[in-house]
Formats: sequence, structure tokens, C-alpha cells
Amino acid sequence: MTSRKLGLALAIALATGSALADPSPAKKALIDRIVALQQQGMADGLAGNIIQGPLSQLTQAGRAALQQVPAEKREATAKAMDVELKKFIEENVPYLKDKISKAVPTTSSALLDERFNEDELKQILAWAESPVSQKFGLVTVELQKAVAQKVMTEAGPTLDGRFKTLNANVAKALGLPSQPAASAPKAPAPAPAPTPKK
Repeated sequence: MTSRKLGLALAIALATGSALADPSPAKKALIDRIVALQQQGMADGLAGNIIQGPLSQLTQAGRAALQQVPAEKREATAKAMDVELKKFIEENVPYLKDKISKAVPTTSSALLDERFNEDELKQILAWAESPVSQKFGLVTVELQKAVAQKVMTEAGPTLDGRFKTLNANVAKALGLPSQPAASAPKAPAPAPAPTPKK
């Protein structure tokens, strides 16, 4: 499994962590090392994914509306729209990356402690072809949804307001009345835990 897949797997675990007894110092050290390996990569990928859905819808609608703009104003209007979209991404991707980076250690640590013993954590760190890599892969979807759910609980209201502002700015650049705003994505429902293969 690549380090990117390891990062996604860690991200998905966030929603399922439960309050457990503190792990031993040796186990905690292994968990901390695994979380540190993927924390930034997970934040990059997940922040982009959260923003992409509503932004794609808005961009598509904007491009369609652009055809209604007089031909002589179309290029300038498209550039103005691109400036607004770029500004939105530059402001909101770092915001989400920060939220994700803060969510990962506490939530994925609990899941790793619950699902893996010390020997398995050592195998994850060594990461080679091994039975534990398959077991770890089973939690990938769950981990991604868990991170998205945790982040959107905190960031959703802020992003909703920012998407509405972006929608109004794009509509203004197009010279059109404001369209119904794209909203921030809702947190996905947690997936049922997959059954490990025997």
C-alpha cells in the first residue's frame, strides 16, 4: 500500500474512534509515528476533496451562464470569475487543512489503538506485503468518511457562508442575478464496518 493510501486509511478512521483505556507507552509511540507519517498528506487530499464537489457544480453553472454574457464581455467576465474561484480556493483549502490536521491525531489515534496491537503497528510502520496491510486497507473508506464528518461538523457553517459569498461574487461578475448558492458538502453517513476477510 502506498503512503498516500496509508494517509487515506488514517483519515477514514476518525469517526469510529471510541474512548478506550490509554495505550501502553510503546504502543502510543507506534501510533504517534504512524499518524505523523500521513498527517500532512491526508490534510492536502481531503481538503481538496471537500472543496471540489460544490466548487465543480458552481464552476459548471458559471460556465453555462457565461454563454449568456455578450460576446465582447465574455473573456473579461471569465477572467473575473476565475479570479473569484482562485481566491476562494486560496482562502478555504488552508482553512480546511488546518481543521483536518487538528482532527487527525486525536481521532485516528483512538481508532488505531482500538483496531491494531503493537505487533501490527510495527508491521504498518515497516509496511511491506503482509496480512496487516490488507486488514488496514479495510478501514480506508471508513477513515475517509470519518475525517470528512468531523471536519464538516466544525467547518460546514463557515463554508456555507463562504460558498454563498462566492456564488454572489460570480453572479455579479457575470452580470446576473444571484443564483441559489452551492452549499458546503454535508458530512457523509458513516459506512458500516467491513467484515475482515478470513
